[in-house]
Amino acid sequence: MTREEFIEVLDEKGYSYEMEGDQIVVTHKGIINLNSLTTIHPGVVFDNEGGVYLESLKTIPPGVVFNNKGYVDLRSIETIHTGVEFKNGGDVYLRSLKTLPPGVEFKNVRDVYLTSLTTIHTGVEFKNGGHVGLTSLNSIPLGVQFDNGGNVYLGSLIGGWFEDWSGNIEGIDRKRLLNFMISKGVFI
Repeated sequence: MTREEFIEVLDEKGYSYEMEGDQIVVTHKGIINLNSLTTIHPGVVFDNEGGVYLESLKTIPPGVVFNNKGYVDLRSIETIHTGVEFKNGGDVYLRSLKTLPPGVEFKNVRDVYLTSLTTIHTGVEFKNGGHVGLTSLNSIPLGVQFDNGGNVYLGSLIGGWFEDWSGNIEGIDRKRLLNFMISKGVFI
């Protein structure tokens, strides 16, 4: 989608935005509902007051930043590029994504749902405020870091939440143990 086409969609929907260099910064005071779009322009910054709905989007191009105050629903995303940032005020839903490349940042306030994810690359860090749901992940390479505020669900690896895993050691911080186990290649 070209820059002009994306601006036209924003204008049609009545969503306010500002131009900052090459970026289109969406500043609407409410929810952004762009469910019909299958593509967006690179370098879009969502800085709106509510959630962002892009349920038909298949790919997130480079330079897209979610800095909105609500959650982000990208349930059909199949491809995400390095450099995409989630700094939103709610949950992030990426239920169809199978591969997570390095350089994607999760700094959102709440949970991250990656229920179909089967491959995660070295260099991914979770710094979100809530839980991380990794239902289908079969391995975790060295260099993946969990610094999130909540629990980590590893359905295919351990059968549930890491906090509830029977292999935890009393007196040792569970997140620290998980990151240590990853650094030693336990989940490769």
